[in-house]
Amino acid sequence: MSAQPRPQFVNRLIGETSPYLLQHAHNPVDWYPWGEEALARAKAEDKPILLSIGYSACHWCHVMEQECFENPEIAALMNELFINIKVDREERPDLDTIYMNAVQLMTGRGGWPLTMFLTPDGEPFYGGTYFPPEDRGRMPGFPRILRSVAEAYRQRRAELRQGIAEITAELRRMHEPVDGPESLSPQILHDAYRRIATRFDHVHGGFGGAPKFPNSMLLSFLLRYWRRTGELHAIEMVELSLDKMGSGGIYDHLGGGFHRYSTDDHWLVPHFEKMLYDNALLARTYLEAWQATGKPRYRQIVEETLDYVVREMTAPDGGFYATQDADSEGEEGKFFVWQPAEIRAVLEGPLGPDAVEVVCRYFDVTAEGNFEATGKSVLSTPLPVETIARLKDVTPEAVEEVLGRARRLLYAAREQRVKPARDEKCLAAWNGLMLYAFARAAVVLGRDDYRAVAERNAAFVLGTMYCDGVLYRSHKDGRNKFPGYQEDYACYAEGLLALYEATGRMSYFAAARELTDAMLAQFDDPQGGAFFFTGDRHERLITPIKDVFDNATPSGNSVAVDVLLRLAHLTAELRYRKRAESILQKLSGSLAKMPSGFGQLLCALDFYFADVKEVVIVGPPAAPETQALRRVVEETFRPHCVVAMVDPADVNHGQQVALAAQRTLQNGRPTAYVCHNFTCQSPTTSPDELRDQLT
Repeated sequence: MSAQPRPQFVNRLIGETSPYLLQHAHNPVDWYPWGEEALARAKAEDKPILLSIGYSACHWCHVMEQECFENPEIAALMNELFINIKVDREERPDLDTIYMNAVQLMTGRGGWPLTMFLTPDGEPFYGGTYFPPEDRGRMPGFPRILRSVAEAYRQRRAELRQGIAEITAELRRMHEPVDGPESLSPQILHDAYRRIATRFDHVHGGFGGAPKFPNSMLLSFLLRYWRRTGELHAIEMVELSLDKMGSGGIYDHLGGGFHRYSTDDHWLVPHFEKMLYDNALLARTYLEAWQATGKPRYRQIVEETLDYVVREMTAPDGGFYATQDADSEGEEGKFFVWQPAEIRAVLEGPLGPDAVEVVCRYFDVTAEGNFEATGKSVLSTPLPVETIARLKDVTPEAVEEVLGRARRLLYAAREQRVKPARDEKCLAAWNGLMLYAFARAAVVLGRDDYRAVAERNAAFVLGTMYCDGVLYRSHKDGRNKFPGYQEDYACYAEGLLALYEATGRMSYFAAARELTDAMLAQFDDPQGGAFFFTGDRHERLITPIKDVFDNATPSGNSVAVDVLLRLAHLTAELRYRKRAESILQKLSGSLAKMPSGFGQLLCALDFYFADVKEVVIVGPPAAPETQALRRVVEETFRPHCVVAMVDPADVNHGQQVALAAQRTLQNGRPTAYVCHNFTCQSPTTSPDELRDQLT
């Protein structure tokens, strides 16, 4: 074997663990990671900072790297005029939030790659997203931008200072609630529902037009609104959205799991990266919809998605990886798209030409294609099996049999292609979201293998990423980096509570409560209201941040409200409920006026106003009678329950979980206790009676 050629360039990113930063370690740009060394040099030399923020699965981040950061002439200009800093937005969401807000204030839009120019003190004064290597129409080339910004910094400093003051003041205002708090009332839920419904796409499902994102948090709220009110239109919106997404190209019909978003308004052509958080949140929503409707397709999508995560996004030690790229071999989507000839080559021999026609028709693979005029097709399923059967004059069962065999063969053939790269860092918040999905699926679907995946993840995060009372944000290559942010504590505590409810193991409850109490200590605002995004272990940035709006992931404050409310029911400690209530109160004005940005908080507010059923099931965990009682709780969609599973051999359970105190077997048999509104019903050993008590 010939030796690999030595890279021509090596910069300071070579010592990082982030795959995104390491991708840039051999650029001719003199990149620094964010830190004191870079900031000190900028001050010492009085040079502006060029801050570039992206992530490993970002297609246009790769394009700008290839066009600009690998270009020696452009790199030389960057090195001469700026101190250049590269940031992985997934590792440093605090920096990303501040400077993304800044570029949106400056330009009216945002996205990645994020290109921001700062003073040596970190103050933003100019920014944008992608810049080409030369002028293209009305879009200035990156070299022109670099020279103009450097000249402005040198020659128009006073003018820049005025703009900086205005931007900084507006950044601080962005995290304040809108129009002061309204009174907390269920009317907020009704008003939010009406506003959300006006944005619904009644043809294709989802909200808004292209590009279309799978806003699972709003769908989960609509499910809860339907459960609360019986409003049929609410669940109809959910079903249309889930049906259309599940049949569109945004879903991977061979390997399972969802791509990031659809570039069109009908879910056909996706942006092909796969994110851990999207799949965690969508698995949650499809699982809830399966409980609500019993539609087999929803359960199938949950299982295919989680099986994909086990197969491709789970580390040997139990952590969940962050992302898979959109690109392979330098082309976006190349791994996922097909031509008729490719399908024929795989299927005609084992299945015959008639089967090839059935498969191409079902997955809508045509000679014209549907992907960027390439003659290739993104797989989708616009027609149901029954329609394909009628068109081909065969039975639906025959079509299903052909499709089952074809999927296996096509998947095996696709596995021979060059796969998209994978970002193998583990992020605490995203691991918490996926832990929740596995824990809930384990108990709802009766999947012990999913429970095992969830428990291995908890063992990894609590044993590796949680050290000396600190939950770390990121782990890769045996190294923890960055103290966790508020969303890390909230999301992982939520996942642990779900795992506690699924298993009854006190260690998970204790860890969830410990993380929540640490969150209260580290991120609290002495003035009340929402938690700060950064805590006492983080550096001071140009403005404090409060994460209140849902973005691609739920707001850490919204998740915290749900965790606090559930802990209040389990522990009977009023302090948790009061803290949740103060956040709801503070954000109620914003929530009422902009509900589309608060799907997760609306779910928490629904729980706050609900007649919550507090369920304790006492019995040996593996006993069939115990499991029969547990299944009753999950046999339909019951979002307003908290559950404590108590092994009678665990005499200390009630010391931490007040709800479980003094709960015992009745007549030596597994027993369920149901309480609500400070009143408990008679203990029962009968699944039928438990069902009646929960109805």
